[in-house]
Amino acid sequence: MPRLILLHGWGVDARIWRPLAPHWRADCQVASPDWPGYGDRPALSAPQDLDALAEAMAEALPADAVWVGWSLGGLLAAALCRRLSAPRGLIMLGMGLRFCHPAAVNDAALNDFRRAFARAPEASWRHFLRWQAGGEPSPRVIWRQLTSLLGDTPPAALPTLSAGLAQLGELDAQHLASAPPCPVAWLYGARDPLLAPAGLPSGAETLPDSGHCTMLSQPAALACALQRLADGFTHASTMGRQ
Repeated sequence: MPRLILLHGWGVDARIWRPLAPHWRADCQVASPDWPGYGDRPALSAPQDLDALAEAMAEALPADAVWVGWSLGGLLAAALCRRLSAPRGLIMLGMGLRFCHPAAVNDAALNDFRRAFARAPEASWRHFLRWQAGGEPSPRVIWRQLTSLLGDTPPAALPTLSAGLAQLGELDAQHLASAPPCPVAWLYGARDPLLAPAGLPSGAETLPDSGHCTMLSQPAALACALQRLADGFTHASTMGRQ
């Protein structure tokens, strides 16, 4: 019986996973906790403190589950694998070894966005949502879905969002390729405008006809892929105990 913990990315909250709800098997247990500072969760006094983040998320990230980290959520999950008991498996969704890559969003582009966000946070947040939707087969449809799910204002306070942008530039997941603490799978939309395939380890799996927001453009295909990968991790773990 797979158990999945879905971890959202920057500028959205756990509502982003709602379109997957009709596509889970009856035997699949799914939870989608918010990061601190998002939704109803209180913010950390120092949002960039990964040790404090690990303490705050410990109960929500059990070791007997498969963690699914989307976008920034993948980088944070990779960091917490080093601070909490490693999960049964980790699925990196829409994220490579680093966020910035010369063939996608380079460091200069991220720094420009951070400066724009400091000047006009809400307008920049809306721009980021449009940016995410840009690689989907129907960007306007995805944009409408995003705004319908999230509303007109950012789902977190400015210090939390600013810290998240800094983490996008600072964190990396190189250790998942060189010395993985658990089984790791990489999954991404073939049209993702924020991701460079060259920044992914070999063996990464592509979801066709989707961009960064695969849970909106291809919810059935994404749910199927996540459950299949989780089944593989669970089977491997069971065989290892025999």
